[in-house]
Amino acid sequence: WSQVVSEAEKIVGYPTSFMSLRCLLSDELSNIAMQVRKLVGTKHPLLDTARGFVYDSRNNLQMRGLVVLLISKAAGPSTTELSFQDNMVSGIYSSQRSLAEITELIHTAFLVHRGIVNIGELKSCDGPLKDMQFGNKMAVLSGDFLLANACTSLAQLQNTKVVELISSAIGDLVQGIYYENSKSSEENCLTDDIGISTWKEQVFLSHSALLAKSCQAAMELAKHSTEIQDMAFQYGKHMSMSHKLHSDLQPFVKENSSDTMAFSLNSAPAVLHQEFLGREAWIKQIRELQEAIKAGKGVTSAIDLCRCHGNRALAALERFPPSEARDALANIVYAVTRFP
Repeated sequence: WSQVVSEAEKIVGYPTSFMSLRCLLSDELSNIAMQVRKLVGTKHPLLDTARGFVYDSRNNLQMRGLVVLLISKAAGPSTTELSFQDNMVSGIYSSQRSLAEITELIHTAFLVHRGIVNIGELKSCDGPLKDMQFGNKMAVLSGDFLLANACTSLAQLQNTKVVELISSAIGDLVQGIYYENSKSSEENCLTDDIGISTWKEQVFLSHSALLAKSCQAAMELAKHSTEIQDMAFQYGKHMSMSHKLHSDLQPFVKENSSDTMAFSLNSAPAVLHQEFLGREAWIKQIRELQEAIKAGKGVTSAIDLCRCHGNRALAALERFPPSEARDALANIVYAVTRFP
């Protein structure tokens, strides 16, 4: 995966970690970083989020912006809009690079907002109450700051359809995260009756909508046809669905069977296992769930579903002309659909 991303970054012209560098070096964000240092020594999740922006190359937090740049380069200039090709660098319009930054800012803002803790559920080992309350304030304010910056940059693109697309993606994210939070307590997770079709709907809202609509918006900025816009949307949707399925599968497909990675009871293998097993038997097995899922059909079905979305993403790419960028987009799909 890291190799695929590194090769893709060369194609679009620069490492995507630079996209947020301008924002990270701003006086406002430097001040936020100084404030977050006060949380050192506590277990506030905002600390882990902040560390991830600096150190986490394995999870590639900049993946969404990179895909937007790659799909822009793969599509190239529109044959109906040749007047502003002088504005292209490495085959990508400046407005599309701005859109990639906006996409990352929105994603980062929601990552920060997810780091708000329920004060009522804190334990003494989590840290002093006043520090945890301060961390929540920082998560709200810094997330709002990033989102406001994204919205300002979005307006500067001066494209009504793009504003509408990205605004609707923000709405999808809010709806998806609201559902996640409403099911966050352990008791709800244990008894949550969710089928794979509902799972797909929820994952689209919270994980796929932003990338899918950003890919579509990138095509709109270059004045591509409705058909090309739809293919870009389909690639973004199905690649990100594969990416989420790949993440869900990790606790169950690791070669080392002694690994005990945490997993969600609403992850794809668990949901599919529940469907195969039946509701009553599922409740009985809940405390031995990880081993049960490894031995059942949920894992293999989730792998098949991951590859199905990957194939649909690849099929959408066939509408784009052959190029290094298209190959890189295909390699991203191969990376998240390959299992040991």
